[in-house]
Amino acid sequence: MSIIIDKIVIKLLSAIMRNLYFVAFIIITVLFSSCGKGGQGELVGVYNRKFRNNKIPLGMVYIPPGRTLIGMSDEDINNSQSSPSRMTSFSAFFMDQTEITNAEYRQFVAWVRDSVAVTSLGPTVAPAFFKAAPKGADGAGALGANRDIDWKKVGSGSLLWSKKNGGMGSKLTDMYYSGADALPGKNEIDIRKLKYAYSYLSSDLAVEGRKDPSKRRQDFIITYTDNPDPSNPNHHPSVPVYPDTLVWKVDYSYSQNDPMVKTYFNHPSYDEYPVVGVTWEQASAFCVWRTRFYESVASARKLPANSRPEYQLPSDAQFEYAARGGNVKTKYPWGGPYVRNTKGCMQANFKVGRGNYSDDGGLYTVNARSYFPNDYGLYNMAGNVAEWTITAYNQSAAPMLLDFNPNFTYVAKTGDSKYMKRKVVRGGSWKDIGFFLQNSVGTYEYQDQARSYIGFRCVSAYPGTDITYRN
Repeated sequence: MSIIIDKIVIKLLSAIMRNLYFVAFIIITVLFSSCGKGGQGELVGVYNRKFRNNKIPLGMVYIPPGRTLIGMSDEDINNSQSSPSRMTSFSAFFMDQTEITNAEYRQFVAWVRDSVAVTSLGPTVAPAFFKAAPKGADGAGALGANRDIDWKKVGSGSLLWSKKNGGMGSKLTDMYYSGADALPGKNEIDIRKLKYAYSYLSSDLAVEGRKDPSKRRQDFIITYTDNPDPSNPNHHPSVPVYPDTLVWKVDYSYSQNDPMVKTYFNHPSYDEYPVVGVTWEQASAFCVWRTRFYESVASARKLPANSRPEYQLPSDAQFEYAARGGNVKTKYPWGGPYVRNTKGCMQANFKVGRGNYSDDGGLYTVNARSYFPNDYGLYNMAGNVAEWTITAYNQSAAPMLLDFNPNFTYVAKTGDSKYMKRKVVRGGSWKDIGFFLQNSVGTYEYQDQARSYIGFRCVSAYPGTDITYRN
């Protein structure tokens, strides 16, 4: 009897297994037919990897899409009529909550310093700081192949600059001032060596040459390099990154500002103060570095290369839209028509009156998070330091600009007239009178000039319609 039962069980199990195999075969067939290329001749699309698109970058705030009246909302003391009031729409973007601080800019300077140092040593002297060379046809490292810096090994730079415990400090003497340039008893980095070289594809040049069959992609690439080709109009000298600390003396000939020259950028007391003494070109280079810095991390996390659009300086119109904080026809970023609040306190850092720089709580610049933010959560969109924008200054450009995301750009070349090098600066500064704090007021500075009252902040476009929407 038990033998018969065993045979029946075996037959049942065999039948079940055959059915399971059949079902599995059907499922696999369906999966392959539906997910395979072509989808059995149907259009199924090629989708990018999904990831969270609603994460706000660290230190930034989200500026929602919308429309507002931009342009003059009060007196035009210059009678320039260069900024007529007009309704304008904007797409969403992220913006730094504060001006870029000394501490944040020093991260850029330190990265360039370490990059120059490691590159000067080379993979032969300091192989530990470089990634493995690409494999050649014989399986060995390709001879003469470019070696990328291994930033995980470089870390904070402590081992790189140390003269002990296997550090490379003793081999980096060329990075310091030497001979007659060195002060006795001091070992100081030669800041003239801290230059940032980079390249990018210019969409403006691509648009100009898109129908010219003789043009190649290299004709649209702008390059900043240590050895620019004089015959190539797209080549520029690499960008010195260290701020010009002498601006505190240059800008004010008859004023005792030597302590600011020596302490403002490097003293811990000023870590959270806005960086100044940077040109438009340096601010633009910082944006490129910040983009590449994030892209390297995104790549390690297997995120798409464009998971976060590039950082750049805000346009003139973007800055005004963000400064208004969602309000219409307001005079100042805080929404009211007065520079004092109901308690009689100043609401920004500016020149209150003739010879009066201190009633607002700061003689020079102040902490980047001073005063109340506007309704978008942005600090010091008026006062403290004026800020670079990406927009070229042209008083006659307003009538030509579109009524959505308006902007006018031009990157001046070395031989261009100084009038072609003017960039719009916004927000007014600690040394400006109240008129320049107005949302609608902008002025200009030359792109190669550094000032003690001009800083910057970055923006990044939001890749979508609105962060509150679900794709």
